Amino acid sequence: MDYISTRGDETRASFVDALLAGLAPDGGLYMPVSWPQLSAGWQADLKDAPYTEFAYRVAQAFAGESFIEDELRELVATTYAPFDHKDVAPLRELEPNLYLLELFHGPTFAFKDFAMQMLGHLFDAALKARGERRTIVVATSGDTGAAAVEALGGRETLDLFVMHPEGRISDAQRRQMTTSTASNVHNIAVKGTFDDCQRILKSLFADDAFRTKISLGAVNSINWARIMAQTSYFLSTAARLGAPAAYSVPTGNFGDIFAGFVAKRMGVAMGPMVIATNANDILHRTLATGIYKVEGASATLSPAMDIQVASNFERLLFEALDRDAGTLKSMMDGLTTTGEMKIPDAALAMMCETFLSDHVSDAETSDEIAKTFEATGIMVDPHTAVGLRAARQQLADYNGPRVVLSTAHPAKFADTVEAATGKAPDLPPHLAKVMKLPESFDQMAADASAIKDYIEARI
Repeated sequence: MDYISTRGDETRASFVDALLAGLAPDGGLYMPVSWPQLSAGWQADLKDAPYTEFAYRVAQAFAGESFIEDELRELVATTYAPFDHKDVAPLRELEPNLYLLELFHGPTFAFKDFAMQMLGHLFDAALKARGERRTIVVATSGDTGAAAVEALGGRETLDLFVMHPEGRISDAQRRQMTTSTASNVHNIAVKGTFDDCQRILKSLFADDAFRTKISLGAVNSINWARIMAQTSYFLSTAARLGAPAAYSVPTGNFGDIFAGFVAKRMGVAMGPMVIATNANDILHRTLATGIYKVEGASATLSPAMDIQVASNFERLLFEALDRDAGTLKSMMDGLTTTGEMKIPDAALAMMCETFLSDHVSDAETSDEIAKTFEATGIMVDPHTAVGLRAARQQLADYNGPRVVLSTAHPAKFADTVEAATGKAPDLPPHLAKVMKLPESFDQMAADASAIKDYIEARI
């Protein structure tokens, strides 16, 4: 499988090239040249298969030519060995035809572990085979950074720099990053928003000389391998339910819900997918108006979604434009210049055929946490609560199974959950230990030049 840029660079990349580069040379995102198709009867064949088989099938479809079969199977098995549930991504029925897809059973108790653990092993295998080393820079709204530190800390082939928006993530999210003692991990608290962190990251990639000098790579959801890994749980869910499901996905950078789109492109039958947003509802507004307009990001109870520039939306736009890279590049250039872009009517119609959307306030988020606990005894984190409320509002008339992606353990947002339910969630032992460890991080202004100097001084 070869990969191409969303912005028209005609140079094709192998899976490993796309993995190690992160962004394409022209600033676009890598996409497969075509969509692999699932075989007829795949659901029946895999109904009782372990999660690792779904992950292997997806990885083989997108990366199989880069790894021999035994190596890829071993990589997948190693990736999900640390997860603490036998099903890896279990379904929990809340009420008839409403399920939580629990994605927080990995080492850092968030869905990011599904992709980041795999990325760590993929990077290690690819870099060792090439005899190379990479500098990885991460922008995080919370969970990505923790997952990256867990997966990449201590690896001899990598230096890892993680930027998080100071004061805009939970204590648990921050401490999972800043308590690492690995010598290759460097944490930066940026005085700004996640969008500032993401803007800096993109500027590092846009500086060709700097990117080459430090052998820059990325593990944010701009990296295609992240999307690939997350696609697997849509396949496993479809096989277990045996009927087309509708999905509600708490959405920030659009990576998780785009993985659902990929599954659909591969042949998974599904109902509508709901883009569930908080007050930072740029994607909801885009589907409603056809105008993608950047506004200031607001701090909310669901901080991983406090994003205005959703990077992976570019991948959906590429597909909606029938892969017209020239038009997409012009639109993205306009977005950079003016802070907004108009979605062509045909492209918007394609998006609205596939996606519904909703926005959920902080008050509604707290109310959903409280009502879910009162009715079921189950605690959910605020991001999952956004997905639940959106599912109730947008999928009430859907007759098939409705699946809400539960993206984080409630203990990662203990204060919010306790305020809503009157009871503190139990801390998993590992997380309880992390909350007592000393932290190490550097505070910096949202200045790309200063952060370049910081990185060069430490690699």
